[in-house]
Parts: sequence; structure tokens; C-alpha cells
Amino acid sequence: MLDLDPTAAFSGTLIGLMKGVVYQEPDPGAWQMLLDHMARVRDYVGPLGLELVVDESEGYAYLRQRPAGEGEPELPRLVSRRPLGYGVSLLLVLLRKKLAESDAKTAETRLIMSRDDILELVRVFLPDAANEARQLDRVEAHINKIVEMGFLRRLRGREDHFEVRRILKAFVDAQWLGELEKRLDQYREHGSIVADENEAP
Repeated sequence: MLDLDPTAAFSGTLIGLMKGVVYQEPDPGAWQMLLDHMARVRDYVGPLGLELVVDESEGYAYLRQRPAGEGEPELPRLVSRRPLGYGVSLLLVLLRKKLAESDAKTAETRLIMSRDDILELVRVFLPDAANEARQLDRVEAHINKIVEMGFLRRLRGREDHFEVRRILKAFVDAQWLGELEKRLDQYREHGSIVADENEAP
């Protein structure tokens, strides 16, 4: 059995990875501990069917399910898949596009958006409906879901402002982003279908 480093810092970093994404920003010491012990972490999580992904330039690391190799049995999933509905998927794509635009225009690594900014992003894709307040409540629910998933973070003391977390770049990759306009057209079409269905007797 692997003899883990007994220090609390290393243990805390490993537990953090098991719980979700580990970021450089809030705890540079824990981040450095992870960088120093990447090989040991990989040795530990490998038999669990997991692999360590570290993006040093963006400052985040996470564990993902490793696909079974040829002749290897499929292990039970430790990292759960999350089915995403239309609204959440659309908002993730729009936030990823906004992040790419921000990166192209400025050297600022943090993208901060207000709730109104996010609502304005998605408004053009919403079907026309008599009950706009109900639609906005749905968008609010989508925002909360994305916060729960870790792609948005509420700013302390400014609950109506959010940081778009850079881990979103790993979730919506460059190839997916390259097909963005096609996908957005599909979302617009889907929004029209939703509107027609909502208006059907």
C-alpha cells in the first residue's frame, strides 16, 4: 500500500482533489504541495481508475475518470457524469464564449460578471413568452446550478456578481468552442421549438 506523505498540507490537497477542483489562487502553499507531489498523487489515484489533470498556466487541477485500456476491466465510476439540460448547456457555452472574448481583449485573468450581465447574455436565446418573470426565474436556477458545478463563483460581499472559473475551459474545450456558432444556431432553433411547445394547447 502506498505510504502517503503524513503532513496535513499534502493530505488536505489530496482530499481537495477527491472533492473537486483544486485552485492555485486561494492557497498557493497547497498548490505548490500538489506540484511537488504530482507523481505520488498519480500513483495513488491510478488504481482507482482516476487520472490527475493539472493546468499550471491556468492554476487548477482535478481528477477525471481514466478510460479503461485494452484488456482492462471497466471500473465503477468515482467521478459522476451530470446530465445537463438545454438551459444549463446554453449558459455554459455562452460563458465559455465570453471567457474566450475576455482572454483575447485583455490580460486580466479573472472574468467578473454581474447577474444582469449573465441574464443579458442568455436573453436573446429565450423564447418569447408572456411570463418573463418565470423565464428569468429559470435562468436564475441555471445560474445556481452552474455555481454548484463550480464553473461560477459568487463574490464575497457581492452576491449578485460572479467570477467565471477558468476550469470551464477544460469542460468546453477549444474544438467545441470552434463549432460554437453552429451550436448557438442549434440553441436558437431549440429555443423556438420550446416556444412553440409552450404555446401549443
